[in-house]
Amino acid sequence: MEIATLLPWAIFGGITLGLWAVISIFSEKESRAADRLEELKNPFQRADKNRSQKKGMAAIIERAAPALSHALQPKTELEQNELTIRMANAGFNNPKAPQLYLAIKFTALICGGLLGTGFGMLRYGMTQNGYASIALVAGAAFYLPEMVLWYIKSCRQQKIFLSLPDALDLLVVCVEAGLGLDAAMQRVAEELADVHVEIVAEMNLALMQLRMGRTRREVLHDLGVRTGVDDVKSLVAILIQADKFGSSIAQALRVQSDAMRVKRRQIAEEKAQKTAVQMLFPLVLFIFPGIFVVLVGPAAIKMCSDLLN
Repeated sequence: MEIATLLPWAIFGGITLGLWAVISIFSEKESRAADRLEELKNPFQRADKNRSQKKGMAAIIERAAPALSHALQPKTELEQNELTIRMANAGFNNPKAPQLYLAIKFTALICGGLLGTGFGMLRYGMTQNGYASIALVAGAAFYLPEMVLWYIKSCRQQKIFLSLPDALDLLVVCVEAGLGLDAAMQRVAEELADVHVEIVAEMNLALMQLRMGRTRREVLHDLGVRTGVDDVKSLVAILIQADKFGSSIAQALRVQSDAMRVKRRQIAEEKAQKTAVQMLFPLVLFIFPGIFVVLVGPAAIKMCSDLLN
Protein backbone atom coordinates (compact mmCIF):
# COMPACT_ATOMS: atom_id res chain seq x y z
CA MET A 1 0.00 0.00 0.00
CA GLU A 2 1.12 3.57 -0.66
CA ILE A 3 2.19 5.83 2.21
CA ALA A 4 -0.44 8.43 1.23
CA THR A 5 -3.14 5.84 1.96
CA LEU A 6 -1.70 4.79 5.32
CA LEU A 7 -0.93 8.31 6.58
CA PRO A 8 -4.55 9.34 7.48
CA TRP A 9 -5.01 6.07 9.39
CA ALA A 10 -1.73 6.63 11.25
CA ILE A 11 -2.73 10.19 12.22
CA PHE A 12 -6.15 9.08 13.39
CA GLY A 13 -4.71 6.19 15.42
CA GLY A 14 -2.05 8.39 17.01
CA ILE A 15 -4.55 11.03 18.16
CA THR A 16 -6.88 8.33 19.50
CA LEU A 17 -4.09 6.63 21.47
CA GLY A 18 -2.93 9.97 22.86
CA LEU A 19 -6.42 10.85 24.05
CA TRP A 20 -6.84 7.42 25.61
CA ALA A 21 -3.53 7.82 27.43
CA VAL A 22 -4.60 11.20 28.86
CA ILE A 23 -7.92 9.75 30.09
CA SER A 24 -6.11 6.76 31.63
CA ILE A 25 -3.73 9.05 33.52
CA PHE A 26 -6.53 11.11 34.99
CA SER A 27 -8.63 8.06 35.86
CA GLU A 28 -5.95 6.39 37.99
CA LYS A 29 -6.95 5.70 41.55
CA GLU A 30 -5.29 8.01 44.08
CA SER A 31 -3.94 6.82 47.41
CA ARG A 32 -6.06 6.95 50.54
CA ALA A 33 -3.75 9.58 52.09
CA ALA A 34 -4.19 11.87 49.07
CA ASP A 35 -7.97 11.42 49.25
CA ARG A 36 -8.01 12.36 52.94
CA LEU A 37 -5.90 15.47 52.32
CA GLU A 38 -8.20 16.53 49.49
CA GLU A 39 -11.24 16.02 51.72
CA LEU A 40 -9.71 18.26 54.40
CA LYS A 41 -9.01 20.98 51.83
CA ASN A 42 -12.32 20.77 49.99
CA PRO A 43 -15.52 20.57 52.09
CA PHE A 44 -17.62 19.88 49.00
CA GLN A 45 -15.74 16.63 48.46
CA ARG A 46 -16.57 15.56 52.03
CA ALA A 47 -20.22 16.14 51.24
CA ASP A 48 -19.91 14.11 48.06
CA LYS A 49 -18.56 11.16 50.06
CA ASN A 50 -21.97 10.75 51.67
CA ARG A 51 -23.53 10.25 48.25
CA SER A 52 -23.23 7.29 45.97
CA GLN A 53 -19.85 6.93 44.28
CA LYS A 54 -19.82 8.02 40.66
CA LYS A 55 -18.59 5.51 38.14
CA GLY A 56 -17.77 5.35 34.49
CA MET A 57 -17.25 8.35 32.22
CA ALA A 58 -18.86 10.79 34.70
CA ALA A 59 -16.20 10.04 37.33
CA ILE A 60 -13.42 10.26 34.73
CA ILE A 61 -14.61 13.66 33.48
CA GLU A 62 -15.01 14.97 37.04
CA ARG A 63 -11.46 13.98 37.97
CA ALA A 64 -10.05 15.31 34.72
CA ALA A 65 -12.12 18.53 34.80
CA PRO A 66 -9.46 20.80 36.41
CA ALA A 67 -6.85 19.90 33.78
CA LEU A 68 -9.25 19.83 30.82
CA SER A 69 -10.84 23.18 31.69
CA HIS A 70 -7.52 24.95 32.32
CA ALA A 71 -7.10 26.02 28.68
CA LEU A 72 -10.61 27.53 28.55
CA GLN A 73 -10.64 29.20 31.97
CA PRO A 74 -11.82 32.85 31.87
CA LYS A 75 -8.94 35.25 32.19
CA THR A 76 -10.74 38.00 34.12
CA GLU A 77 -13.02 37.98 37.14
CA LEU A 78 -15.82 39.58 35.10
CA GLU A 79 -15.79 36.68 32.62
CA GLN A 80 -15.79 34.17 35.49
CA ASN A 81 -18.81 35.88 37.05
CA GLU A 82 -20.63 35.92 33.72
CA LEU A 83 -20.04 32.19 33.26
CA THR A 84 -21.20 31.47 36.82
CA ILE A 85 -24.37 33.51 36.25
CA ARG A 86 -25.09 31.68 32.99
CA MET A 87 -24.74 28.34 34.75
CA ALA A 88 -27.00 29.54 37.57
CA ASN A 89 -29.61 30.73 35.05
CA ALA A 90 -29.63 27.19 33.63
CA GLY A 91 -30.11 25.72 37.13
CA PHE A 92 -26.53 24.59 37.83
CA ASN A 93 -25.65 26.17 41.18
CA ASN A 94 -22.83 23.80 42.10
CA PRO A 95 -19.48 25.66 42.52
CA LYS A 96 -17.88 23.07 40.23
CA ALA A 97 -20.42 23.58 37.45
CA PRO A 98 -18.39 26.14 35.42
CA GLN A 99 -15.29 23.95 35.61
CA LEU A 100 -17.21 20.86 34.48
CA TYR A 101 -18.85 22.84 31.70
CA LEU A 102 -15.49 24.02 30.35
CA ALA A 103 -14.14 20.48 30.63
CA ILE A 104 -17.09 19.20 28.59
CA LYS A 105 -16.45 21.86 25.94
CA PHE A 106 -12.78 20.90 25.70
CA THR A 107 -13.66 17.20 25.52
CA ALA A 108 -16.21 17.93 22.80
CA LEU A 109 -13.56 19.85 20.87
CA ILE A 110 -11.15 16.90 21.03
CA CYS A 111 -13.85 14.39 20.05
CA GLY A 112 -14.96 16.65 17.20
CA GLY A 113 -11.37 16.92 16.02
CA LEU A 114 -11.05 13.13 16.03
CA LEU A 115 -14.29 12.64 14.13
CA GLY A 116 -13.39 15.37 11.66
CA THR A 117 -9.95 13.86 11.16
CA GLY A 118 -11.35 10.41 10.55
CA PHE A 119 -14.01 11.65 8.14
CA GLY A 120 -11.93 14.27 6.34
CA MET A 121 -8.80 12.22 5.84
CA LEU A 122 -10.67 9.12 4.72
CA ARG A 123 -12.99 11.03 2.40
CA TYR A 124 -10.76 13.76 0.97
CA GLY A 125 -7.25 12.87 2.14
CA MET A 126 -4.68 15.53 3.03
CA THR A 127 -6.30 18.23 0.93
CA GLN A 128 -7.95 21.55 1.64
CA ASN A 129 -11.36 19.90 1.86
CA GLY A 130 -10.00 17.44 4.42
CA TYR A 131 -8.64 20.22 6.62
CA ALA A 132 -11.90 22.15 6.24
CA SER A 133 -13.86 19.09 7.39
CA ILE A 134 -11.69 18.84 10.51
CA ALA A 135 -12.23 22.53 11.31
CA LEU A 136 -15.99 22.40 10.72
CA VAL A 137 -16.64 19.27 12.78
CA ALA A 138 -14.37 20.43 15.63
CA GLY A 139 -16.01 23.88 15.67
CA ALA A 140 -19.52 22.42 15.66
CA ALA A 141 -18.63 20.07 18.52
CA PHE A 142 -17.04 22.95 20.47
CA TYR A 143 -20.15 25.13 20.24
CA LEU A 144 -22.62 22.29 20.81
CA PRO A 145 -22.45 22.62 24.66
CA GLU A 146 -23.11 26.35 24.24
CA MET A 147 -26.31 25.63 22.33
CA VAL A 148 -27.41 23.01 24.85
CA LEU A 149 -26.76 25.42 27.75
CA TRP A 150 -28.68 28.19 25.98
CA TYR A 151 -31.63 25.86 25.37
CA ILE A 152 -31.72 24.68 29.00
CA LYS A 153 -31.44 28.26 30.22
CA SER A 154 -34.26 29.49 27.94
CA CYS A 155 -36.60 26.65 28.92
CA ARG A 156 -35.96 27.18 32.61
CA GLN A 157 -36.49 30.94 32.44
CA GLN A 158 -39.71 30.42 30.48
CA LYS A 159 -40.99 28.01 33.14
CA ILE A 160 -40.13 30.48 35.91
CA PHE A 161 -41.83 33.29 33.97
CA LEU A 162 -45.03 31.25 33.58
CA SER A 163 -45.06 30.01 37.19
CA LEU A 164 -44.37 33.40 38.79
CA PRO A 165 -48.04 34.66 38.77
CA ASP A 166 -49.23 31.64 40.77
CA ALA A 167 -46.38 31.98 43.25
CA LEU A 168 -46.88 35.73 43.62
CA ASP A 169 -50.64 35.47 44.15
CA LEU A 170 -50.14 32.82 46.82
CA LEU A 171 -47.38 34.92 48.39
CA VAL A 172 -49.74 37.92 48.56
CA VAL A 173 -52.40 35.80 50.28
CA CYS A 174 -49.91 34.47 52.83
CA VAL A 175 -48.46 37.89 53.64
CA GLU A 176 -51.89 39.51 53.96
CA ALA A 177 -52.92 36.66 56.27
CA GLY A 178 -50.22 37.72 58.74
CA LEU A 179 -47.18 35.64 57.83
CA GLY A 180 -43.75 37.19 57.48
CA LEU A 181 -41.93 37.16 54.17
CA ASP A 182 -39.71 34.21 55.12
CA ALA A 183 -42.64 32.14 56.41
CA ALA A 184 -44.72 33.08 53.36
CA MET A 185 -41.96 31.94 50.99
CA GLN A 186 -41.70 28.68 52.92
CA ARG A 187 -45.45 28.15 52.64
CA VAL A 188 -45.45 28.94 48.91
CA ALA A 189 -42.57 26.50 48.37
CA GLU A 190 -44.49 23.76 50.15
CA GLU A 191 -47.71 24.36 48.23
CA LEU A 192 -46.13 24.59 44.76
CA ALA A 193 -43.47 21.89 45.17
CA ASP A 194 -45.25 19.45 42.83
CA VAL A 195 -46.35 22.02 40.24
CA HIS A 196 -43.61 24.59 39.70
CA VAL A 197 -40.33 22.87 40.46
CA GLU A 198 -37.97 25.56 39.16
CA ILE A 199 -39.24 28.54 41.15
CA VAL A 200 -39.66 26.37 44.24
CA ALA A 201 -36.01 25.30 44.00
CA GLU A 202 -34.94 28.96 43.88
CA MET A 203 -37.10 29.81 46.89
CA ASN A 204 -35.72 26.89 48.89
CA LEU A 205 -32.17 27.99 48.10
CA ALA A 206 -32.99 31.54 49.19
CA LEU A 207 -34.55 30.26 52.43
CA MET A 208 -31.49 28.13 53.13
CA GLN A 209 -29.25 31.15 52.68
CA LEU A 210 -31.43 33.14 55.08
CA ARG A 211 -31.11 30.40 57.69
CA MET A 212 -27.33 30.43 57.23
CA GLY A 213 -27.28 34.06 58.36
CA ARG A 214 -27.08 36.07 55.15
CA THR A 215 -28.95 39.35 55.03
CA ARG A 216 -32.32 39.43 53.30
CA ARG A 217 -31.16 42.08 50.86
CA GLU A 218 -28.25 39.95 49.60
CA VAL A 219 -30.41 36.83 49.38
CA LEU A 220 -33.12 38.59 47.36
CA HIS A 221 -30.54 40.17 45.06
CA ASP A 222 -28.94 36.78 44.41
CA LEU A 223 -32.40 35.32 43.74
CA GLY A 224 -32.97 37.81 40.92
CA VAL A 225 -29.50 37.24 39.45
CA ARG A 226 -29.79 33.42 39.56
CA THR A 227 -33.11 33.32 37.73
CA GLY A 228 -32.25 35.93 35.11
CA VAL A 229 -35.98 36.70 34.63
CA ASP A 230 -36.87 40.39 34.40
CA ASP A 231 -40.12 39.99 36.36
CA VAL A 232 -38.29 38.29 39.22
CA LYS A 233 -35.68 41.06 39.21
CA SER A 234 -38.37 43.75 39.44
CA LEU A 235 -40.12 41.84 42.23
CA VAL A 236 -36.85 41.50 44.11
CA ALA A 237 -36.14 45.22 43.71
CA ILE A 238 -39.54 46.11 45.16
CA LEU A 239 -39.04 43.76 48.12
CA ILE A 240 -35.59 45.19 48.81
CA GLN A 241 -36.96 48.74 48.76
CA ALA A 242 -39.85 47.79 51.03
CA ASP A 243 -37.49 46.13 53.48
CA LYS A 244 -35.08 49.09 53.37
CA PHE A 245 -37.63 51.85 53.93
CA GLY A 246 -39.92 49.87 56.23
CA SER A 247 -43.00 50.07 54.03
CA SER A 248 -45.69 47.40 53.82
CA ILE A 249 -44.49 44.28 52.01
CA ALA A 250 -48.09 43.17 51.44
CA GLN A 251 -48.90 46.40 49.62
CA ALA A 252 -45.73 46.15 47.54
CA LEU A 253 -46.57 42.58 46.56
CA ARG A 254 -50.13 43.58 45.69
CA VAL A 255 -48.91 46.38 43.40
CA GLN A 256 -46.39 44.05 41.74
CA SER A 257 -49.06 41.37 41.26
CA ASP A 258 -51.39 43.87 39.57
CA ALA A 259 -48.58 45.14 37.33
CA MET A 260 -47.65 41.60 36.28
CA ARG A 261 -51.28 40.79 35.57
CA VAL A 262 -51.56 43.85 33.29
CA LYS A 263 -48.29 42.92 31.57
CA ARG A 264 -49.49 39.40 30.83
CA ARG A 265 -52.78 40.72 29.50
CA GLN A 266 -50.85 42.99 27.16
CA ILE A 267 -48.68 40.07 26.02
CA ALA A 268 -51.81 38.02 25.29
CA GLU A 269 -53.36 40.91 23.33
CA GLU A 270 -50.15 41.36 21.35
CA LYS A 271 -50.10 37.68 20.40
CA ALA A 272 -53.78 37.88 19.40
CA GLN A 273 -53.07 40.86 17.13
CA LYS A 274 -50.17 38.98 15.48
CA THR A 275 -52.41 36.03 14.65
CA ALA A 276 -53.93 37.67 11.56
CA VAL A 277 -50.52 38.37 10.04
CA GLN A 278 -49.17 34.93 10.93
CA MET A 279 -52.17 33.21 9.34
CA LEU A 280 -51.48 35.00 6.05
CA PHE A 281 -48.57 32.75 5.09
CA PRO A 282 -50.33 29.36 5.44
CA LEU A 283 -53.36 30.86 3.66
CA VAL A 284 -51.27 31.94 0.68
CA LEU A 285 -49.17 28.75 0.54
CA PHE A 286 -51.77 26.04 1.21
CA ILE A 287 -55.37 27.28 1.08
CA PHE A 288 -55.44 29.79 -1.79
CA PRO A 289 -53.94 27.35 -4.36
CA GLY A 290 -56.63 24.79 -3.57
CA ILE A 291 -59.39 27.39 -3.84
CA PHE A 292 -57.89 28.64 -7.10
CA VAL A 293 -57.89 25.13 -8.59
CA VAL A 294 -61.49 24.48 -7.49
CA LEU A 295 -62.83 27.78 -8.84
CA VAL A 296 -60.79 28.22 -12.00
CA GLY A 297 -60.27 24.54 -12.89
CA PRO A 298 -63.67 23.85 -14.52
CA ALA A 299 -63.55 27.11 -16.51
CA ALA A 300 -60.01 26.35 -17.69
CA ILE A 301 -61.01 22.83 -18.80
CA LYS A 302 -64.02 24.21 -20.72
CA MET A 303 -61.89 26.87 -22.42
CA CYS A 304 -59.35 24.23 -23.46
CA SER A 305 -62.08 21.97 -24.87
CA ASP A 306 -63.61 24.89 -26.82
CA LEU A 307 -60.25 25.76 -28.32
CA LEU A 308 -59.64 22.16 -29.36
CA ASN A 309 -63.07 21.92 -30.98
